[in-house]
Amino acid sequence: MRNKGVGSWPARRARMSPHRVAVVHDGREWTFAEVADRATGMAHVLAAHGVSKGDRVAHLGPNHPAFLETLFATGLLGAVFVPLNTRLAAPELDYILRDSGAAVLVHAPLPVVDDLRDAPTRLALDGLDLPSAAEPFDVEVADDDVCMIMYTSGTTGRPKGAMLTHANIAWNSFNLLLDIDLTSAEVTLVNAPMFHVAALNMTVLPTFLKGGRSVLMGAFDADLSLELIERYGVTYTFGVPAQYQMLARSPKWDGADLSSLRSVSCGGAPVPAALIETYQRRGLTFLQGYGLSEAAPGVTYLRADDSTRKAGSAGTSVFFGDVRVVRPDGSTVDTGEPGEILAEGPNVMAGYWGLPDATAEVLSDGWLRTGDVAVLDDEGFAYIRDRVKDLIISGGENIYPAEVEDALYAHPAVAECAVVGIPDDRWGEVGRAFVVLADGASAEPRELLDFLDGRIARYKVPKSVVFLESLPRTGSGKVLKKRLR
Repeated sequence: MRNKGVGSWPARRARMSPHRVAVVHDGREWTFAEVADRATGMAHVLAAHGVSKGDRVAHLGPNHPAFLETLFATGLLGAVFVPLNTRLAAPELDYILRDSGAAVLVHAPLPVVDDLRDAPTRLALDGLDLPSAAEPFDVEVADDDVCMIMYTSGTTGRPKGAMLTHANIAWNSFNLLLDIDLTSAEVTLVNAPMFHVAALNMTVLPTFLKGGRSVLMGAFDADLSLELIERYGVTYTFGVPAQYQMLARSPKWDGADLSSLRSVSCGGAPVPAALIETYQRRGLTFLQGYGLSEAAPGVTYLRADDSTRKAGSAGTSVFFGDVRVVRPDGSTVDTGEPGEILAEGPNVMAGYWGLPDATAEVLSDGWLRTGDVAVLDDEGFAYIRDRVKDLIISGGENIYPAEVEDALYAHPAVAECAVVGIPDDRWGEVGRAFVVLADGASAEPRELLDFLDGRIARYKVPKSVVFLESLPRTGSGKVLKKRLR
């Protein structure tokens, strides 16, 4: 095959294990041969709408086999896949569609689609007829061609598209296969959204590559997750801390048969020690790691052998990668000294889409500046301590305060505002807005929160508002968010 990319994976898997089940969704099964056939059919549909090598194809929808079919079909054409977060508001989606220059939007029947103003050619998945046994594609695709653009918000509030190549995704999969020791008999439960890099690249694609099966859930549900673990004999799953907390709080938790689970993997936010202990008491191997979209995403991982001894750590560098923790001047920190994490390896992104200056700020000599802070113990295990940026991670979703603040400033009663994260038992963190009202203006907290609904995604809307006479600032005028926290 001339296609060396992710788009060729279904055909390569189908010739090895055509009749093995690749995907399960809502009680229905798809074999590797069926996935390969449907991906080829989808590629013909996209080609008929003018998609060719290098074009961007956006996808908006929940976890479903159609998500994978669109991803693989895009790769078959040498085009670039752009997964969209279904929780974003229409203006946010419009921006990403414009910025990526998407030629086609493939979408599930979601109400937000009707509110999009600048969407390109739209292909509705409901009722889409895919040709079967279609002529195969073999477009030349190189390892270093861009496979997907994963959008991640920046501190300015403008989303940036991390360009992940086919090689980035393959090497990340190789790292995961080594870290978790996935087998061809793996049964992976996918209940985190695949439009996020972790769910897609840390569960589905490595499982597919190895020849295991992925059980897809359209949306997270704790009770149903426990039922599916029993029904399908799930061996591996990934989630954010909030999901694992909901599972443990389910009334079905105590009686659930979890004996098939070899390991559970957690990431996306710092993991409370009490949560780790909850799973260890059930005899489960609780693994965690650290990563970010720009690294496709795996940077460090805590493996099974150390899961108890080093509980709370994010582990050590992935096999095909290296990590440094440095001071602001670039020198290596001492043991126990906080510093910024730098990552290097074949999984590190090619750069930000259309943003050479932003790329240069974070990539230097192959090293990625993550903006995250960690300390290393005397054995080199990383413990994530803080974030250089003021990122809020709520239920595994990234919330950048500047974006929320920008939306708040559109309210005529708001003179000044600042948003910080505060601890929350359910979501890990939630936003709190500190607001200084304009002279003579009045507003109630509920009014401001309702004002944000529809302007930004609901998960980004703060959960509380505190009114102040003034915001604490440094001598140079910067808001002292640490004091607000």
